[in-house]
Amino acid sequence: MIKIAKYVLYDIVRSRFILFYAAFLLVVTFSMYSLDSDPGKSTLSLLNIILLVVPLVSVIFTTTHFFNSYEFIELLLSQPVNRRTIFMAEFFSVALALSLAFLIGVAFPMILLAYSAATMYLILSGLLLTFVFVSLAFLASVTTRDKAKGIGVALLFWIYFTLIYDGLVLYVIYSFSDYPLEKVTLILSSLNPVDLARIIILLKLDLSALMGYTGAFYKNFFGSNFGIIYSFMFLILWTGVPLLFALRKFAKKDI
Repeated sequence: MIKIAKYVLYDIVRSRFILFYAAFLLVVTFSMYSLDSDPGKSTLSLLNIILLVVPLVSVIFTTTHFFNSYEFIELLLSQPVNRRTIFMAEFFSVALALSLAFLIGVAFPMILLAYSAATMYLILSGLLLTFVFVSLAFLASVTTRDKAKGIGVALLFWIYFTLIYDGLVLYVIYSFSDYPLEKVTLILSSLNPVDLARIIILLKLDLSALMGYTGAFYKNFFGSNFGIIYSFMFLILWTGVPLLFALRKFAKKDI
């Protein structure tokens, strides 16, 4: 697996898309911290961009790469190589390439200009979100041989988790505002990796007031060591579960 992953990773890193992605993040990060003297406000502004851009780039690049690599995958399958080995090599290569671009574009300037606990949590959350949406994109890709359909399904994941889901949660909160909803909102937040990342950073920036009347509960729970571990464990689960389903589908897929 390591040999295959090295070859695929080397090929991806040389692509213009990854270089453009890293350069875009680098320019945006430096711009945010140059325009505002308050590092907290700059981090918050950058958070909003990252929560939209990182998942979007992850799903688009992953699905495009997978379908463009079909001939290479078929060649590998003709060799005495296990299907699971090929799939995991592809997954880690894509995830590591996107993570490397994220580290260059976001982590490096943030550590250089505004090192703090909040920025470190933002970096870690961004890396985990990269793995989460790469995993979801692979799941979308292995379910069909049609490239347009695969990209469409992957984009639906992005639209649902970044745009639609929050609207549904707000509807539930306002519809049942007369009832205690702290535990319900905790469960609902756990079902969205983007929300988990947002909550962690907002609490580290001490902006729990932006979360409304459930902010105090979030601060008590997610602000504790257990809450942080809980959040990151769920982000890891959001990577592992779709990846497991995608792996099982790929192992039985007629290429």
